[in-house]
Amino acid sequence: MTIHVKRAFKYRFCPTDAQAAELSRTFGCVRKVYNMALAARTEAWVTRQERVNYNATSAMLTAWKKTGELAYLNEVSSVPLQQTLRHLQTAFTHFFGKRAKYPRFKSRKKSRRSAEYTTSAFRFRDGALTLAKMTEPLAVVWSRPLPEGAKPSTVTVSQDAAGRWFVSLLCDDPGVKPLPENGNAVGIDVGLEHLLTLSTGEKIANPRHERRDRAALAKAQRCLAKKEKGSANRARVRLKVAKVHARIADRRRDMLHKLTTRLVRENQTVVIEDLTVRNMVKNHRLARAISDAAWSEFRSMLEYKAQWYGREVIAVDRWFPSSKLCSACGTLQDRMPLNVRAWTCGCGITHDRDVNAAHNLLAAGLAVTVCGAGVRPQRSTPGGRSATKQKPSRREP
Repeated sequence: MTIHVKRAFKYRFCPTDAQAAELSRTFGCVRKVYNMALAARTEAWVTRQERVNYNATSAMLTAWKKTGELAYLNEVSSVPLQQTLRHLQTAFTHFFGKRAKYPRFKSRKKSRRSAEYTTSAFRFRDGALTLAKMTEPLAVVWSRPLPEGAKPSTVTVSQDAAGRWFVSLLCDDPGVKPLPENGNAVGIDVGLEHLLTLSTGEKIANPRHERRDRAALAKAQRCLAKKEKGSANRARVRLKVAKVHARIADRRRDMLHKLTTRLVRENQTVVIEDLTVRNMVKNHRLARAISDAAWSEFRSMLEYKAQWYGREVIAVDRWFPSSKLCSACGTLQDRMPLNVRAWTCGCGITHDRDVNAAHNLLAAGLAVTVCGAGVRPQRSTPGGRSATKQKPSRREP
């Protein structure tokens, strides 16, 4: 089976002063157009119960450009402005499909600074990338090669809070092919003491990236709190805080990429637990550690890489008592506090809590493949049946 995978390749680049000024203007115009279109669509629905689509907002954009107040929208490329209207349309589609909340306005200080260019707004030739409204190519640091003969379909330019510039090229990657089947299956129990515990007995330590830089982060944040809002000194220290956060995030992402790639390459079936991390972080004692572990990001990476390489990821119902169930005899314990890391079942077998949970998750996941029960994760298969909380269907009279 041939799989065509569109993959984004992200690189850093160093813009000239003119390029940085042009891109900053573009980011501001993109944010302005998005907010105005969102306000127009919201007002039309509230006052007239009318749904405004992309074509209508595109016509509004043309009219806005002809006004004196918004004439500056003509100074930047029109493609990123049209693309932000398409992004808004996608956001409303997800909202009406009950897959997301109502779209929010973009903030000048908090929202991501980015602009998307399609093929008509950039030129990629001989390893040189030139965007519309620019006379010279971007100084991209090609840290890894693009696929041979790659032709980017879209280019997204962004700037993070630490002031770093990135360009992301979306293109087909023919090198992504299903891996040969090996029949291996593994159950994975996530945790805080150990990031992952595999059903093979292997435990992967939690690197705790945030804790390593906590002292530097606290020092920078204390310094930031003393600066006057709106001052140049505050902007300088804010950049220092953002760089610490970026260093933490980069290390965490790199480790998760290596880990998920290894799991997908070694196993045909990967069984995980369907955790609601957004509810778990409401525990104020564990919120920082749970956020640092990045369980949601781990699962996202695992799922899309499994789809790329022809593997299977099964998510077991979050209410499945994996820790309290004896993987040998099936006896269910009444209570299992978090401080109990090892326990002995009535059958005489002593279990490591995490390894036992991984064994039970693997067994439940394999039962899914045999019995045909659907996986439960809301993000991939909404409405799927739970593998562990199935109820008999009600017969129609």
